[in-house]
Amino acid sequence: MDKTFYLYSLGCPKNEVDSECMSALLKEKGYRFTDHPKEASFLVVNTCAFLESAVTEAIDAILELAEIKKDNPKAFLIVTGCLPQRYKDEITKEIPEVDAVLGTGEYGQIAEVFESLLEGHSLKEHVPGPAGAIDYLDRERLPSAPPGTYAYLKIAEGCSNACAYCIIPRLRGPQRSRSVESIVKEAQCLVASGVKELILIAQDTTRYGEDLPERPTLAHLLRTLSLEVPDVALIRTLYFYADRLTEELLLEMAGNDKIAHYIDLPIQHASDRILKAMRRHETSDMIRDKITRARRLMPDLILRSTVITGFPGETEEDFDILLEFIKEIEFDRLGVFEFSPEEGTAAFLMPDQVPHSLASKRRSILMANQQDIARRRNEIRIHTTVPVILEAVDERGILFEGRSYGEAPEIDPVIYVAATTPDLTIGSRPVVRIVDAGPYDLTGVSIDEHRE
Repeated sequence: MDKTFYLYSLGCPKNEVDSECMSALLKEKGYRFTDHPKEASFLVVNTCAFLESAVTEAIDAILELAEIKKDNPKAFLIVTGCLPQRYKDEITKEIPEVDAVLGTGEYGQIAEVFESLLEGHSLKEHVPGPAGAIDYLDRERLPSAPPGTYAYLKIAEGCSNACAYCIIPRLRGPQRSRSVESIVKEAQCLVASGVKELILIAQDTTRYGEDLPERPTLAHLLRTLSLEVPDVALIRTLYFYADRLTEELLLEMAGNDKIAHYIDLPIQHASDRILKAMRRHETSDMIRDKITRARRLMPDLILRSTVITGFPGETEEDFDILLEFIKEIEFDRLGVFEFSPEEGTAAFLMPDQVPHSLASKRRSILMANQQDIARRRNEIRIHTTVPVILEAVDERGILFEGRSYGEAPEIDPVIYVAATTPDLTIGSRPVVRIVDAGPYDLTGVSIDEHRE
């Protein structure tokens, strides 16, 4: 049988890394990737199940591949990741076209699953075990991003925070940090392959190392990476928590020119009453103080956050507190999500559930205010100069699309760049002068250093 596989990845950057690692494992065993599912002998979908909307998207993807399998009955359909971890043996029962499932602790077994299926073994009765393994991350992989641009680097798996609305600890287990040595080794391989920007990810990067015997901190990891991987252009870190935004970390970010002055701080709310109900570790005063300190140390800081509207028990007073906090802080970027009651979480059974229509209305109010804030914050950057990694060409074929230290991939605005020299290509990192800005994009012109 032809040893080709098609792998469709859903969800967050952490899932993307898992998919890249599975692909690397399969290639090590002689399997070949194809972009065309109709040509593949193995159809793999790596799923997300964080929210009900993600569950629906995952099921749709599985059913779509199941239809393709009908035209090629010798093909195998494998479902991996959070959906099998959440629903265990229900998937193969409800969707008989699925031949095997792997949970979040079983990514490293993907090649063995392929071999077992080829040998004629039935795996439909397999139930995913507990989350745990992270050794599958310790291998060379090909990032999904455009060559010469960026790569996500997972520094820990799982989460030990137990927020009331979040199912991730159930799906991914408690936090397990990778060793500094393994992270540095992977970073060196990625940069040697041409990657310019490393983006460190975990469910909570600021708690990195707390579960390891030597308890290395995120600040120590950043310092070590900048010294041991000298050719990296930029190191960005996502998913901070305010209660672990330490002075050591802020000083390292401010004083290390390899570290992006960018903080992704999902505060989720600003009413202390709601924060307590969410089982968050922060108060609004703590969040405010940490942001004030960060901005004092890094005047050019770009600050991103996410909040939730409609959490159970959220009153008009709670919402007003959140709205005023957002107006006061002026986040450069803000994502607003309506509360989604997820079975298996503490919030699912909480009283005083907020009607969807009211949560949606509150979200719209926040986004309308944030649009004006985002425009003002972006306009501050007009006339400044900044290195920009070029990652694509716009649909008209005229301008490059890229990112500076102030933009994370996929979630933040892009910078449209007009090239003033013919030698710029995807993967170039020219200095760009920002000349225009809106709430959701910026425009700049590359600087011809010979003319400046």
